[in-house]
Amino acid sequence: MENLFDFLALVQVAAGLYLLWQGIVWLAYVRRRLKTDPGFYAPRTAVICPCRGMEPGLERNLVSLCEFDHQNYEVFFVLAAESDPAHSIVKRVASTSRTKAHVVIAGKPENCSEKVNNLRVAVEQLPPEFEVLVFVDSDGRPGKTWLHHLVAPLTDSRIGATTTMRWFCPNDNGLSTALLAAWNASVVTMLGPHNKNFCWGGGTAIRRVIFEQIGMLDAWQYSFSDDYSLTTMIERARRQIVFLPECLTPSYVQTDFAGLLEFSTRQIRITRVYRPRMWATAFATHFLYCFTLIIGLMVVMNLTLASRPSFQVMTLLILPPLLAAIRGALRVIGVTEAMPALRSQIMSQSWIYILLGMFVPFLYLVNFFSSIIGRRIRWRGIEYEVISPEQTRILTP
Repeated sequence: MENLFDFLALVQVAAGLYLLWQGIVWLAYVRRRLKTDPGFYAPRTAVICPCRGMEPGLERNLVSLCEFDHQNYEVFFVLAAESDPAHSIVKRVASTSRTKAHVVIAGKPENCSEKVNNLRVAVEQLPPEFEVLVFVDSDGRPGKTWLHHLVAPLTDSRIGATTTMRWFCPNDNGLSTALLAAWNASVVTMLGPHNKNFCWGGGTAIRRVIFEQIGMLDAWQYSFSDDYSLTTMIERARRQIVFLPECLTPSYVQTDFAGLLEFSTRQIRITRVYRPRMWATAFATHFLYCFTLIIGLMVVMNLTLASRPSFQVMTLLILPPLLAAIRGALRVIGVTEAMPALRSQIMSQSWIYILLGMFVPFLYLVNFFSSIIGRRIRWRGIEYEVISPEQTRILTP
């Protein structure tokens, strides 16, 4: 067992050093992007926000979408029905907004998720003068310059889409909420200066002409995932998805353990359907990390019980989590520089992203094993069966 652990530990240390280097490259990219002048490109833009149900800070989140320093845009809030609990808040925000805001009732979905149906209906109803489509989520709270920075790079017609990612800020001191924030943090460094970026539905901008050229409305017709489907179609068109760390979006969260497992497992299950190679690679990576630590603990216990020295084993056991913690620190540095207004809050909660990050792979492992069994997904009270990327069945009447 000692020889097995030595081999696995060395593999993990090598992988950790490689990922640490990738973290340094990511931080350099963040700093480079923050120094980039966005330019003056400000086309007619439609900000489309699908909504369903109540959530913490909903009204403030929606108001932030109406306060961008971008003169040439309108907001479209989309719900499936007027009976939605969020309708009154959405209607109030739209009616009091200084920016022109609309409330769109999309109706019930048939062969896709409610979110995708909301997006499809909103795009279909858009007047022709809108040149750029921006998709956002109702749980994000972007800053005033966010929209301009997200749209401006589209002046380069070779770009397929620009995107960013959320950063969860815990609203309470609960362990479940802290784990959710740490779980999500690792996703941020998956995006960077490379050609493997994917769109995030809470912050993606695309030229309307490209959206139509790639046949996105048809692709969404039977889809569950708005962003993975969009990513696939942009990749097929061989266009670039550019990650913009200057547009990182704070999302204030509070959850219990049931909510934590529902959210995290849902994301991994969706990934298994839409990006099976990414799913398999991530599964293997997290499994080996967790397996190595478990084997290491067993070896240390055996050596201790046998009164044999265990310093070498302990060193190898500590190194992989230590490298993970350093990567977590690099994320915190990059995010605080990208969102300076939230620097004090993020720094006060930095232990979440640094220390808990060492143990998050075990949560991911639970998600991966759960995602193997079945393809049923619950999203905001509606249950779906995601049979394939092009086939979605609604199970909730």
